[in-house]
Amino acid sequence: MELETPLDMICRIIVRAREWDAQVPSNEPDEVDEDGPVSTDDDYNVLIDEKNDSVEKEIAAALDDHAEDQRAELLALAWIGNGTFDAGDWDEAISEASDPEGDSVADQLMDMPMLAAYLEAGLEAFDLSCDDIGQID
Repeated sequence: MELETPLDMICRIIVRAREWDAQVPSNEPDEVDEDGPVSTDDDYNVLIDEKNDSVEKEIAAALDDHAEDQRAELLALAWIGNGTFDAGDWDEAISEASDPEGDSVADQLMDMPMLAAYLEAGLEAFDLSCDDIGQID
């Protein structure tokens, strides 16, 4: 199996997806009183890396930069990483990813809660990794 998608591009998505997975929903209530937003955890709010649109938009933009066949490759890798397919079923995974039912490939990838881990496991199934890629921004 030879990837059409450059490994450094896959690794860049993994890094951003890891950032996305690490973020948590805000614990700020929607309530506001005369003094402003009501919060009970002021001492701990600084420790929370809340979900924000910028990381999600970066991942979506990175996916949009890929050709359709490369997005299908990413989805197939994620499926292999999460156990939906085995490495030996690569052609079948690519075929199914190339003809998605329902959501687009990018939407399916964005909806995976452990996308970074699945992509890493998918790469490992083919003895590939991001270890030798160097610094990825």
